Amino acid sequence: MYKNHNMTQLTLPIETSVRIPQNDISRYVNEIVETIPDSELDEFRHHRGATSYHPKMMLKIILYAYELNVPSAFLY
Repeated sequence: MYKNHNMTQLTLPIETSVRIPQNDISRYVNEIVETIPDSELDEFRHHRGATSYHPKMMLKIILYAYELNVPSAFLY
């Protein structure tokens, strides 16, 4: 079980897709990671302890930070 997240949430003052430029790297990262089948990430699923974030969401964060040259120490 993963924590719920919604990439198309409308609770912000303005829809995020309007504020992010069409050619922004975050859109490309999102498109690429979403092409990975969920079955490829099943080995990261666990059934004990607190719920975790979906592996796709975590991968998007890591790839986006890598593209922006954010040192990995700041990701933890």
